[in-house]
Amino acid sequence: MLKKLTLFLVFLILATVGSGYYFYEYQLNTSLKSKTEITYKVEQGQTLTDIAIDLMDRRLMNYPTALVWVWAARFNGQDVKIRKGHFLIPVGTTPQGFLDILLHAKPVQHTLALIEGWTFKKILSKIRKDKHLKLTLNDLSTKQVMQKLGHEKQHPEGRFFPDTYHFPKDMTDLEFLQRAYNMMQNTLSAEWENRQSGLPLKTAYEALILASIVEKETGKAEERPQIARVFINRLNKGIKLQTDPTVIYALGEKYDGNIRSNDLKYRSPYNTYLNKGLPPTPIATPSKEAIHAVLNPIDSNALFFVAKGDGSHYFSSTNKEHSCAVIRYQLKKHSSRYNQWCRRYKNCSACK
Repeated sequence: MLKKLTLFLVFLILATVGSGYYFYEYQLNTSLKSKTEITYKVEQGQTLTDIAIDLMDRRLMNYPTALVWVWAARFNGQDVKIRKGHFLIPVGTTPQGFLDILLHAKPVQHTLALIEGWTFKKILSKIRKDKHLKLTLNDLSTKQVMQKLGHEKQHPEGRFFPDTYHFPKDMTDLEFLQRAYNMMQNTLSAEWENRQSGLPLKTAYEALILASIVEKETGKAEERPQIARVFINRLNKGIKLQTDPTVIYALGEKYDGNIRSNDLKYRSPYNTYLNKGLPPTPIATPSKEAIHAVLNPIDSNALFFVAKGDGSHYFSSTNKEHSCAVIRYQLKKHSSRYNQWCRRYKNCSACK
């Protein structure tokens, strides 16, 4: 009789344990009650209990499941390891799968590209149209934006590094701009520390200004060091830079896609046809490659370049050769002026 009672108790205990284990497994491995994929946001400081309550409020999880879910996570020390951010929860995810996502999956990231050569106005426009950033700067002027960033005395042009940025949902536009600003500061500082000696640039900011011009003048990336050298040589000799992008920037809304002779006389501190040296600020956001080219230009005596029509340029060290190149590549070979010049300068490289 005692043996039978002992066997019965053992059976009862096993049955109870088995039922409990089945209940435990069932609760943690039954899919959440969602028919669509959801993006779930975990706030800073939010606990697993807070999340369980929220899931119950949204009818994605019942009370017994929530109780087992939180208890099991605490038992395993996982409740304190969940991370903040937005997480993608597919249809059919179980409570255990949900916890694994909070522990191990990468939060949802969005992307926004800032392109080299953009003005700050263009950058702000792009940011203000982004659906994933939390917009806080829409009604502010550029000066007020810089005040928010803590740099109210700085002109914004060229200060924000062009790159493809990955960011979590609900990052503020101010946080995004601060990140791009810091990237430019770090990049410029590193390049300035490793610059060539003897450059006619007194500060890293002057390098940023010249890099923005090189960026706008470059059709082919590999020509950046050559174009940079031309401008460096002109600065060394006190020759005006005479670069069209500075005129276009000066014209602003008045620029209609064509530069006319009268535009070259437009009164502005940015017009390098009228003013010697660098303009007062960058005219666009330069790439790391443009900054590097300005601070590490190739060795050359070139003082001029002219577009060849295929995105590349012809570089000249004398005004005579440059004049030939302008006629050849801008006025084309059928021009009578081209033939006249080539008869006069038979050994000119641009006429060959």
